[in-house]
Amino acid sequence: MTRRDNVGPVCSLKFVTLLVALVPELLFLGAGVQLQDNGYDGLLIAINPQVSEDQNLIPNIKEMITEASFYLFNATKRRVFFRKIKILIPTTWKANNYSKVKQELYEKANVIVTDWYGAHGDDPYTLQYRGCGKEGKYIHFTSNFLLNDDLTAGYGPRGRVFVHEWAHLRWGVFDEYNNEKPFYINGQNQIKVTRCSSDITGIFVCEKGPCPQENCIISKLFKEGCMFIYNSTQNATASIMFMQSLSSVVEFCDARTHNQEAPNLQNQMCSLRSAWDVITDSADFNHSFPMNGTGLPPPPVFSLIQAGDKVVCLVLDVSSKMEEADRLLQLQQAAEFYLMQIVEIHTFVGIVSFNSKGEIRAQLHQINSDDDRKLLVSHLPSTVSAEAQTSVCSGLKKGFEVVEKLNGKAHGSVMILVTSGGDEHIGNCLLTVLSSGSTIHSIALGSSVVENLEELSHHTGGVKFFVPDKSNSNSMIDAFSRIPSGTGDIFQQRIQLESTGENVKPHHQLKNTVTVDNSVGNDTTFLVTWQTSGPPEIALVDPNGRKYYTSDFITNPALRTARLCIPGTAEPGLWTYTLNNTHHSLQALKVTVTSRASSSAMPPATVEVFVERDSPQFPHPVMIYANVRKGIYPILNATVTATIEPETADPVVLKLFDDGAGADIIKNDGIYSRYFFSFAVNGSYSLKVHVSYSSSKSGLAHSVPGNRAIYVPGYIANGNIQMNAPRKSVGRHEEEQKWGFSRVSSGGSFSVLGVPADPHPDVFPPCKIIDLEAVKVEEEVTLSWTAPGEDYDQGQANSYEIRMSQSLQKIQDDFNNAILVNISKLLSPQQAGTKEIFTFSPKLFTNGPDHQPDGETQESHRIYVAIRAIDKNSLKSAVSNIAQVSLFIPPNSAPVLARDHLILKGVLTAVSSIGIICLTIAVTHYILNRKKRADEKENGTKLI
Repeated sequence: MTRRDNVGPVCSLKFVTLLVALVPELLFLGAGVQLQDNGYDGLLIAINPQVSEDQNLIPNIKEMITEASFYLFNATKRRVFFRKIKILIPTTWKANNYSKVKQELYEKANVIVTDWYGAHGDDPYTLQYRGCGKEGKYIHFTSNFLLNDDLTAGYGPRGRVFVHEWAHLRWGVFDEYNNEKPFYINGQNQIKVTRCSSDITGIFVCEKGPCPQENCIISKLFKEGCMFIYNSTQNATASIMFMQSLSSVVEFCDARTHNQEAPNLQNQMCSLRSAWDVITDSADFNHSFPMNGTGLPPPPVFSLIQAGDKVVCLVLDVSSKMEEADRLLQLQQAAEFYLMQIVEIHTFVGIVSFNSKGEIRAQLHQINSDDDRKLLVSHLPSTVSAEAQTSVCSGLKKGFEVVEKLNGKAHGSVMILVTSGGDEHIGNCLLTVLSSGSTIHSIALGSSVVENLEELSHHTGGVKFFVPDKSNSNSMIDAFSRIPSGTGDIFQQRIQLESTGENVKPHHQLKNTVTVDNSVGNDTTFLVTWQTSGPPEIALVDPNGRKYYTSDFITNPALRTARLCIPGTAEPGLWTYTLNNTHHSLQALKVTVTSRASSSAMPPATVEVFVERDSPQFPHPVMIYANVRKGIYPILNATVTATIEPETADPVVLKLFDDGAGADIIKNDGIYSRYFFSFAVNGSYSLKVHVSYSSSKSGLAHSVPGNRAIYVPGYIANGNIQMNAPRKSVGRHEEEQKWGFSRVSSGGSFSVLGVPADPHPDVFPPCKIIDLEAVKVEEEVTLSWTAPGEDYDQGQANSYEIRMSQSLQKIQDDFNNAILVNISKLLSPQQAGTKEIFTFSPKLFTNGPDHQPDGETQESHRIYVAIRAIDKNSLKSAVSNIAQVSLFIPPNSAPVLARDHLILKGVLTAVSSIGIICLTIAVTHYILNRKKRADEKENGTKLI
């Protein structure tokens, strides 16, 4: 065991102890939303810089959250409400005595307001990338949704919509409606509309008015122009996750009202559990109790904040440890790259270096030209000191001294801290750092940095990176590229198109292509760096065949960098670069390509990388996510590859998938995911993701990702159909489909402890199957699912265990004792990610008297099925989602091939019966009327 293995946990314990002793408010600065005394504090709502300034937007946001707070308080049975809210005003809006930001960044917002419309127009939605009960990424609103009061007719009051989305975001529950499967057959062979609760009433409506069901149901979808319209007046009080717009709906579905048969995401993702069951299982409810009394909580308090001048200080380690493994050279190259290309114009930048003491190298200097950038580069440290000791606190103290000269405070400033030393005294300045209002982005070099450095970034809302000591690693430049601007203005930010490095043998070459797509192209820069001696021989060819050579690049021999800025907008297409190592020794050659958006009218494709578990303990896996999108459109069919670099072992390359299996919970939402568990050593791991997309593929999705509040097309009020305005739908232009691109993004770093030094037995089970489906085909049931792996979602499992029951409770709570399905005809599991199909006959099961669950009537014709995978060492996956299927077969009917025929037949039979009854009534009515007229005529004659 290394010294670090012993020291790390002890230092972390001391760090946590110190945190507990601090003023609680300081702990929340970068920690996101916190629940204290039943109230949520720290909710951050950020308005995108592209949103036009409107005097009504802020009041409407306030009104929405205030309404939501009271609605949420009642819906959670007096448990939680919103207390302190921050609204981040974009710098593009006029200053209006707003407070200055501290550590609030657009990228950290819980709610974002943008005007990039998707195919569903103004639908509010929540980006959920993790499973049931897990927090989502953010809630998205358009400004039109917040400003246009006409939309409340379809979505309902904004406060109610916000609570619907908050439940997605905070508690990881899912929608209870399903536009793709709007109806289903229940266990009693009744046609039901997918809803929760089942008590919500309505009628089918065609284009010209009410209509029978058979006019609406065709194949798997409703006939166009036909829909199910709900009554505006209801008795049902649930559910918010279904239709929050109904005035009667004031609570979430619980065990009493939840519709377990509905084919919706809530049932699929949460194994048929009700929304309220999931919510009450959350940490929020484990640590809070209903408030006493009968009164409402106080209304929320709002803080309007706006970033002032952007201020950045580089805090750079120059201790003797920086001499190891060319660390100083890598730092110089990356810092030059950041100053010359990444940091936005008009930013104030200062530079500080430190070993055991801090030193100011450059006071704040505003960047207004390339000359300003070059001046700052000249102040970068060129040598290391003889002293090995490092004091991060001394460096940060000098950094604060630099930035405070502008406005007297460090609020809103950014520290980019780069260090290779194992400083165990970071806790000495923790209080100062947390109260400074500055965000600390940390870049750790080598393997001797203690965990406290990562905690420093975490508690100030910064990003942490790790750079391994490998000559061909480009992680340092990737880290500087990934540091967020905090504004959310994607049109001004640098986008990394390429980042690669190789150890090239003498007289060999590094050759590759990079795609410059038509959404980028402005300020396109090619950066080449090398390790020793002079530059390589560079050749660059644009899509039109124009060639650039080494002499066209701006070379800095001292920093061993060569940079070429393409004038104007770079030609879209494939650019080919070739680096020839003309020296007689091995050379580490690296290439980085960045660009900016070509037009403010078209958002460029972006990739955002994050991990679910920050510092796991072996053997728990890390889930890696890459959110690939163009504006808010998810990009499908991209090739997404993660590269994970540990401190000392070889890099691991892992392909990520958007297939709705394994770590990826929702298919085709633009979030590519994978489990990572190939831990070679203890310590830090650096993460980078490459994305490539070919123009020959169809990949721009028609809808925005995430769960969304339902738009109600109309209501039945007082017996009359009252239709709302059609939902706004913004399609994409045809030309937008014809592009390819390449992107690179750092995912920061994560740490792993407890990895055994020696080979260890298999501790990784197959991953949970989350997409099990069951369909009745004639007399049999066909199951389909995505194959898991031997280890999570990699490799090939050894076998499956399939069980079924007519009791949901039994299969949910006691899977091991449910009826075992004979799978002798099922071949061995396929490779992970492959679609599996298995058909079996449930006849013996449904007919056998021994299998009738207690209290279940014979009228039920529904079975529940679940599955788990087993690896060669008998490790078992978690039990899958529970699939359900109706087994009803109409008497005296010919076999049908699909559920839809059964539905249609059932509907037609019902309608025919109604028709016969109606005809009988009509004939009887006609005969009686005729007899009555005859009697009247006869009586009249007699009177005469």
